[in-house]
Amino acid sequence: MQKIKKFSFLFLAFVLVMGCNTKNKEDHSAHQDGDSIFYTCSMDPQIKEDNPGKCPICHMDLTPIKKDNSASNEIALSDQQIKLGNITTQNIEETNNSLKENYTGVLTINQEQIQTVSARAMGRIEKLYFKTTGEYVTKNQAIYQLYSEDIAIAKQDYFLAHTQLAMPGDFGKNAKSMLQAAKQKLLFYGLSNVQIENIKGKTQISPYTTFYSTYSGYISEIVATEGSYVMEGAAIIKLAALSTLWLESQVNVSNAKSLKIGQKAVVSFTDYPTKEVEATISFINPEINPDSRLLLIRMEIANPNLLLKPGMQAVAKLTQSNRKGLFIPIDAVIREENHKYVWVEKSHGLFENVMVETGVESNGMVEITSEMDRSKKVVVTGSYAINSEYIFRKGSDPMAGMKM
Repeated sequence: MQKIKKFSFLFLAFVLVMGCNTKNKEDHSAHQDGDSIFYTCSMDPQIKEDNPGKCPICHMDLTPIKKDNSASNEIALSDQQIKLGNITTQNIEETNNSLKENYTGVLTINQEQIQTVSARAMGRIEKLYFKTTGEYVTKNQAIYQLYSEDIAIAKQDYFLAHTQLAMPGDFGKNAKSMLQAAKQKLLFYGLSNVQIENIKGKTQISPYTTFYSTYSGYISEIVATEGSYVMEGAAIIKLAALSTLWLESQVNVSNAKSLKIGQKAVVSFTDYPTKEVEATISFINPEINPDSRLLLIRMEIANPNLLLKPGMQAVAKLTQSNRKGLFIPIDAVIREENHKYVWVEKSHGLFENVMVETGVESNGMVEITSEMDRSKKVVVTGSYAINSEYIFRKGSDPMAGMKM
């Protein structure tokens, strides 16, 4: 009897232990299964939920999908799926393409054609004859009147030397050299020969002197104001000749790699749709704008009849013939926030994604600048269909976890 009780007790303990182990395994298995299942919508595969329910977008029942937790970036598709997704491929090889690129920009004043009218001596601006930017100034037209004691003294020296020329002896000889020295000083101050000759007939020397423009052009800036004191060499106004203009445009760094100084472009204008002129790239900024990541290029445009105005919008069309490179349709490249990639066919029906770097984009084509396995084929249509199927099956972005 004692042996039977002992045996029954051991059997009961064995059953309890096995029951607990089985329950723990079932619980753990259920937990694993729960982690390997997610619910998504066939119409909106971006929806992923941990529990069954309705799609918040189209309100269809969510479909349970088993997660593929492997690190593989591959996906296998049937012939029917390839046909329905319009998935086509092409060999990875370099080709020659004629690239046409359009760059939008704004016409600006040619800074190399700006002339500055400056003060020739220290003094006070008594009068400005032009007070509005955009006015046209012709050569030898009065610009400003200056009150200057230095010029007044030089005028007085010239006048006295002239009056002493008729004196006999050494006075007359010395007066001649003094007259020449005073004239040179007045010429240095910017007075014309006519203004200097007029001093001889004056009965009273004026401290005011009118200065005339030695250039023709449109006033682009008025620096000085009436009544203000200026130092010798200080700017009064700036004149711009508009016979040539600059077209400045911002371009992507990848596109700028293919541009060079001296390259020709055909420019059209928003305000004159039928007008086209030829321009030349004259400057490519070596510094990239850190905020926009764009690069400034500049083209010089002839404007002989002054029809074009600063501030007009224009489009420059540049053509590069027979550029050799690997070009694929733009839609073949999938662009994420921090990376770009394409799908390539490893074997029939088996596709993998490959991270790429891109270059010039033109005519619906994009240049692939990174190295690629030439033994494979790149998907040129249906890339987004493959991408959607990958997300639908695996529940994650194909590039998730990839390092740049």
